[in-house]
Amino acid sequence: MIVGVAVIVLHVLGILSSIHAVMSTRTPQGAIAWVVSLTTFPYVAVPAYWVFGRSRFQGYVTARQTGDASLRSVVERAAASVATYRIPDSVMAAAPAGRAAERLAGIPYLRGNHVDLLIDGAATFESILAGIDSAQSYVLFQFYIVHDDEIGRVVKERLTRKAQQGVRVYFLHDEVGSYDLPERYKDDLRQAGVEVFDFHSRKGPRNRFQINFRNHRKVVVVDGAVAWIGGHNVGDEYLGRNLKFGRWRDTHMRVVGPAALAAQLSFFEDWHWATRTSLSLDWTPRAAADSDVPVLVIPTGPADELETANLMFVHAINSARERIWIASPYFVPDHSVVTALQLAGLRGVDVRILIPEKADHLLVYLTAFAYLRDAAATGVTFYRYTDGFLHGKVMLIDEDAAAIGTANFDNRSFRLNFEITGVVVDSAFASQVERMFEDDFRNARPIEGDELAEKPFWFKLAVRLAALTAPIQ
Repeated sequence: MIVGVAVIVLHVLGILSSIHAVMSTRTPQGAIAWVVSLTTFPYVAVPAYWVFGRSRFQGYVTARQTGDASLRSVVERAAASVATYRIPDSVMAAAPAGRAAERLAGIPYLRGNHVDLLIDGAATFESILAGIDSAQSYVLFQFYIVHDDEIGRVVKERLTRKAQQGVRVYFLHDEVGSYDLPERYKDDLRQAGVEVFDFHSRKGPRNRFQINFRNHRKVVVVDGAVAWIGGHNVGDEYLGRNLKFGRWRDTHMRVVGPAALAAQLSFFEDWHWATRTSLSLDWTPRAAADSDVPVLVIPTGPADELETANLMFVHAINSARERIWIASPYFVPDHSVVTALQLAGLRGVDVRILIPEKADHLLVYLTAFAYLRDAAATGVTFYRYTDGFLHGKVMLIDEDAAAIGTANFDNRSFRLNFEITGVVVDSAFASQVERMFEDDFRNARPIEGDELAEKPFWFKLAVRLAALTAPIQ
């Protein structure tokens, strides 16, 4: 009797969940997949759907758009403060690609910046730690993963020292990414005066059972004047100290100037969600003394009205006229991105995709094989990086634009993660990124033909099965 009732309840929940999936899932393919599984096998699919199924982050969007007058006030103040550094409308009118990128970001391109390219962990952490040491008023520190290891303890010591000097320090981490960060680590920071919170992606009655959303951003801001954005987390492996992966190839960027305020605004919104408090920060833009580089900072995430990250990648690919080189540790694109890559290859654009040879996530590694053949058939060239593990997220577009950030080339970054990307429009900086890519290509092997066709049947089957899980990887 009890079993029969339970079966009926689960099937009813499966039908109701199917209706919810039809009304809310962002892609038709995803909706169909959920409806079929929810109606045919609800015993597993119903709990899976309510943990992994949704692609909109409820609550955050309300707080951002309508819920909090203080938040709206700060957003308006930040926009007004940087008005003098906006690229003139007359210039943007001649650059429709730039105008579209601005509308996606909800933040304008800002001039008056100096940008440093930071290659690998040693350069990145040296720069970030020096920035923390220089802080006079406050430090905003946000990472997806923070480990209590050698570099993690160095970071803790530097943040502790600044807090003890009277500098305000705000420390934000993702509760899933930093699941193993000991409470004693956070307690030590709190005792020194650092304010520590996790992003708390399960906060709110409609997010209670959601573990699929992650705040994947890596942002450091010092005094509202300098910002760091890129692929590194805080852990020894990001300095190449993990014996399994060896060298860890990653990329970060340091921005001095008004664009740092855009990164600050992203942190401000995340902190507001996590704590329901508003930070008192400096919103006065300060131009770099030696440079006037235009920079656009694009925060993306599941609270956006549009699929901003997915549109950003498609827009970049469609905008390329001569080349687009992409580095990503995870290559699990959706159909719109694959189509954009194919069209770019057909119109003669030099399209190169750099992905790792080594895998840190087996499902992602297998799924990539399902996409290589279709894209490669139209002239897209794939490379597998062999000198350690490639983790940087970088795009180089034509001769003058480069993007560095946290977003991977997969559905999770497109639709489920909170990410942030910095776009730099400057030929000198693009030349630095070009040289970095060329070094990476020399440490990579081109993927010849259809590698999947040469694999045994069991491997091909594993690839197909892995591809079915692409929406939740």
